[in-house]
Amino acid sequence: MSYGGTDPQSEAAKFGTDAFYASLGRAFVTMCAVIPFLFLVEAIDQGIGAGQLDMAGGIIPHRLDGLDGVLFSPFLHSGWDHLYGNAVPLILVGTFALAGGGRRFIWSTFVIMLVSGLGVWFVGDPNSVVVGASGVIFGYLGMLVARGLVERSWWNLGVSAFIGLLYWYQLYNILPTDQPISWQGHLLGLLGGVLAAVLFRRKRPKRALTPTPTATTFTDI
Repeated sequence: MSYGGTDPQSEAAKFGTDAFYASLGRAFVTMCAVIPFLFLVEAIDQGIGAGQLDMAGGIIPHRLDGLDGVLFSPFLHSGWDHLYGNAVPLILVGTFALAGGGRRFIWSTFVIMLVSGLGVWFVGDPNSVVVGASGVIFGYLGMLVARGLVERSWWNLGVSAFIGLLYWYQLYNILPTDQPISWQGHLLGLLGGVLAAVLFRRKRPKRALTPTPTATTFTDI
C-alpha cells in the first residue's frame, strides 16, 4: 500500500533533488576517507622496507601464493608516485559510483576486483607482481558508462563523458604495451565494471495501469 511517500533511492537517483546532492556529498566524504588509509598502507610498506608488502599481497600470476593478491593488491602501490597518480581518479570515479547506492557499490567493487584480479592472475606475466587500484578505477569508469546505457541514465553518461575528457590520456593504458603497467588489469577491470552495471542495475519502476471503468450496479435494500 502506498501512503504518498517517495522511495529514498529513487529520489537520490534523480538529478537536482536534495537527496541526490546529499548522496553525492556523502559519497565524496567516504571516498576522501579511503585515501588516507591507502597512504597509511604505503607508509607501512616504506617503513618495513619498500616493496615487502607488495610482494606479500600483490598478484603473482600463475602462482598459488600470489592468488590472495586478488583481494589485497588494490590497496597496495609500488611507491608514492603510483599512489599519487591513483588517488584523485579514485576519489572522482568512486564518488559517482558510490552515489548510486552503498550496497550495490560494495558488490560492484567486489565483482570488479574478482574479474580484474583473477584475469591478471590467469593471463599476466608470471615474472611480475601486480599492485594498485588502477583496475578498480577503470572498473568504476566502465560501470558508470554501462550503467548509463542499461538504466537509460543521461546523468551517468554525462559523468562518464566528463571523466573521459579529464583522463582521456589514460585510456590507452587498456591496450597492450611494453611499459611496466598491467594493461590486462585495466582492461579486465573495465569489463568487470560493465558486468557489475548489468548485474546490479536498478530496475525502472513499472507504470501503474489505469484501472478500467466498471459499471455500477444498484440494488434495492
